[in-house]
Amino acid sequence: MEKRVMTDSKRRRGLIAVSALLGGVLVLSACSSDDGDKAADGGKKSQAEADEAAAKDASAARIKITPKDGENKAGINNAARVTVSEGKLTAVTMKTSEGTAVAGTISADKKSWKPDAQLERATTYKVTAAAKDSEGREAHENASFTTVSPDNSFIGNFTPDDGKEVGVGMPVSINFDKAITDKKAVQSGIKVSSSSGQEVVGHWFSPNRLDFRPEDYWKEGSTVTLKLSLDGVEGADGVYGVQQKTVTFKIGRNQVSTVDAKTKTMTVTQDGKTVKTIPISAGAPDNPTYNGQMVISEKFKETRMNGATVGFTDDDGKGEYDIKDVPHAMRLSTSGTFIHGNYWGAKSIFGSANTSHGCVGLADAKGANDSKTPGSWFYDNSLIGDVVIVKNSPDKTIKPDNGLNGWNMDWSEWKAGSAV
Repeated sequence: MEKRVMTDSKRRRGLIAVSALLGGVLVLSACSSDDGDKAADGGKKSQAEADEAAAKDASAARIKITPKDGENKAGINNAARVTVSEGKLTAVTMKTSEGTAVAGTISADKKSWKPDAQLERATTYKVTAAAKDSEGREAHENASFTTVSPDNSFIGNFTPDDGKEVGVGMPVSINFDKAITDKKAVQSGIKVSSSSGQEVVGHWFSPNRLDFRPEDYWKEGSTVTLKLSLDGVEGADGVYGVQQKTVTFKIGRNQVSTVDAKTKTMTVTQDGKTVKTIPISAGAPDNPTYNGQMVISEKFKETRMNGATVGFTDDDGKGEYDIKDVPHAMRLSTSGTFIHGNYWGAKSIFGSANTSHGCVGLADAKGANDSKTPGSWFYDNSLIGDVVIVKNSPDKTIKPDNGLNGWNMDWSEWKAGSAV
């Protein structure tokens, strides 16, 4: 019995020892679990600290690419640009979606970049830019945009051309390839000025045509500047301008020629002085010449004139006349009025009879090679933009929008047609 009790006591002590051991293991396990949580927390804290450190070490340079990424109606002139603040650009590349590189230039201060030339319409471009801040840390930015298509853009075809010398009556005439509904926005993007200081005002003849002129003819010897700032201007719903350019033209001597249909003569003046009087033949009584101030808009040493193109046809539908080599022809109206040489008429009609279908005829020679004829002299001494005034004809005054003939509208009415 005693032995058994002792055995139970040993067993009890052994169980206690095992329990203690197991307790120790449990304690140790618990401590290990606590340490693991701390390690895990410490890991999280370390990652957050790493993120914070990385943010603190990021470049201060801020790159901006315009147009914004995804733009699909970007302008083709001034829209594309890369700028940086708090740093300097180190590299910029622009390519089309097909991989064609676009040349561009970083500014001297390395704060901006732009393409060297106008972009193409309906084209997707990809831009990649890099910059460094004052500590040499790099920043990068990428963007892709698409320029306006022909369907959602408009252009203005203007006259006269850059660098030309023209007569004192030459207006700036702009014909848009799409109808303009926001005339104020478009006209605000166009400036016409003269070195003479004359006030210049625009007048809308239609949603597609805008002309500019001063109250009186341009001052001889002055320079006129046309500035188009239409890139990105919304001229109609979803239709944007793409032009950004400046052109200048010079006003020549002041030549005005006055045709008197009654006396059948034309008096040519330069700077107010008569330089030549020429006998003419104007429109016949059945087809009189328009009255009014007309501007020479085109010059042709020789051209074809077919009556069918301006409504003069016979019973068979053919032109009442078809002359394939009219010499020294100068257009005065869109509807077909010209002042031109005439070699087929009798010399006796000039100064004595009006025989044409509405044009003003001057004696001339076939082939346009005789410089001694009145037709040749007038052609050689005329500029596009010179004024030809017709008076004392039984016809009405020509409409201001029939050719470049806005001078037939008084100044108050002209200004009333401005949108600004």
